[in-house]
Amino acid sequence: MAEVIWFLLLVLLLGGGLLWWQRESAARRARELADARAEAGRWYERLGGQVMHLHGEEPAVRQALADAGERYNAAGSQLEQASTTRQYELARETALEGLAYVRAARVALGIDPGPELPPLAAARGVGAVTVPREVQVQGETFRAGPSPGAATPYYYPGGRMRGRPVPAGWYSTPWWKTGLAAGAGVLGGMLIADALFSPAFADPGYGYDAGYQEGFADGSDIGGAGDAGGGDFGGGDFGGDFGGGGDFGGGFGGGDFGGGDF
Repeated sequence: MAEVIWFLLLVLLLGGGLLWWQRESAARRARELADARAEAGRWYERLGGQVMHLHGEEPAVRQALADAGERYNAAGSQLEQASTTRQYELARETALEGLAYVRAARVALGIDPGPELPPLAAARGVGAVTVPREVQVQGETFRAGPSPGAATPYYYPGGRMRGRPVPAGWYSTPWWKTGLAAGAGVLGGMLIADALFSPAFADPGYGYDAGYQEGFADGSDIGGAGDAGGGDFGGGDFGGDFGGGGDFGGGFGGGDFGGGDF
């Protein structure tokens, strides 16, 4: 009889513990969801205020604000459909990307860009353009620089093309979007990236290491022996795979570089 009682008590204890754990887990998930929703909503509202109040006629300002407006619309759509923490995090990332374009527009307007933003997940470790560059690819001239100008009116907050880093900066054309660059598609975009950011391709006889240090600032996980060092991004994979048109015949759609995922 005593054994039966102890067994029943053990079952009750285990059942109570399981019920408590389930309730705590549900409460924790609910808190995380609420926090993610509030965080995404906060950045979305801030983006909306900036998009509505900023105006300018300069090409660089118009382009940056157009991209910010696209991200605002995309983030709003994501928020309407979000039901999980991850989906709210993606909406937050889209809103932050829009605010990065807002900061670019403010720079182009010559006003204070405002406080620093949390780093974009997609731009982590890609660096930024620090000196102007100009290259010829398939008969067209492409430029990149650290500042907006008539020749570089398109801002890009940084990201990755097929895993390769593309630094933040101002560009002469949005070649990272499929179909807008000469030659169009993946191959055209990769050739442009290779030419702009691999001195071995763009500046014959110019050492890669020196060009990289002068061309764009190191990110947190590039430089040295990493992806953007002398291997993948220098004379290795980035010069070989893209230069000869080998591995990248397709698969780079416009969606990845659209609203948020890069």
